[in-house]
Amino acid sequence: MLQTAYIPELLESINPAYDTIKSPYTVKRKIKFIDLFAGIGGMRLAFKNSNSECVFSCEWDSHAQKTYRANFNEIPFGDINKIQPDAIPDHEILLAGFPCQPFSAIGKREGFLHKTQGTLFYSIAKILAAKRTLCFLLENVPGLLTNDNGKTFQIILKTLDELNYDVRYATLDAADFGLPQYRKRIYIVGFNREYLEKRIDFDFPQGNNNTIFINQFLESNLTGYSISKHLQQTYLFKKDDGKPQIVDNSSQIKVKTLVSTYHKIQRLTGTFVRDGETGIRLLSEGECKAIMGFPDEFIIPVSRTQMYRQLGNSVAIPVIRAIAKKIYNNLEAVIQQI
Repeated sequence: MLQTAYIPELLESINPAYDTIKSPYTVKRKIKFIDLFAGIGGMRLAFKNSNSECVFSCEWDSHAQKTYRANFNEIPFGDINKIQPDAIPDHEILLAGFPCQPFSAIGKREGFLHKTQGTLFYSIAKILAAKRTLCFLLENVPGLLTNDNGKTFQIILKTLDELNYDVRYATLDAADFGLPQYRKRIYIVGFNREYLEKRIDFDFPQGNNNTIFINQFLESNLTGYSISKHLQQTYLFKKDDGKPQIVDNSSQIKVKTLVSTYHKIQRLTGTFVRDGETGIRLLSEGECKAIMGFPDEFIIPVSRTQMYRQLGNSVAIPVIRAIAKKIYNNLEAVIQQI
């Protein structure tokens, strides 16, 4: 855990266009964080800076592990259920974009050991309990709020409270953070009360109205992403209902949420481009990275199907980066209380 009353110039962003947090303090060692349910490392990408260090990562999907290794030069640990919490390195921040599962209360027994057992959130709870982590950021789909008539989320909040965390949560849209995509997600931040003399004055970044639209990122004359004329006629445009969403260089709009099943060419949820050999094509790898906020140089060494799955399952980098700035900034107040 933290053993210093000093804090660095926090958050030297990967993208130099983003502001850096300035601090008059020096640092004795780096802030350590762990990356759970890591996917391809979107949270790690947003949190990493010259004064922080990822000391553990975990991701079970072998295809995502390949992409993670290509960009971070390490293979994440596999099944989180196969590692004991005490074996995880000490850290200050826990990051996790965990899958959403309904919980079942067992009889009238109380406590997270009973109510969340068998779910992937249970693994997070065990680590928080064992490592007494200073701070965490969890990310999930907005449906978490209504899963099992809201019971799932209430159990999560109660569990985190029992583990002595002061918790805040908010639903944020990537469209408000400089991305040309509507993508709402719930973000949950908690600070361990064990280290607090008073409640942290933490607030989520709000983003802003902006004119970042999809036409600014579209590529032209691409080959290999085309949707066949037959599929267009028999499926995509089988109804005159304005669907699917088709964009081109004149489209000053934000696109629908990129989903992990985008490769299945779903007319109701997909966004497609007026371009390519047949006149309509799928979004390219570069366009998908752009609407998620990944840098051009981010390596995707897997098949196209896996690329869509991985980016569709990942996080909106600018949103996580904005939350990271708030967390790192608030660590100054926490550390000075320790």
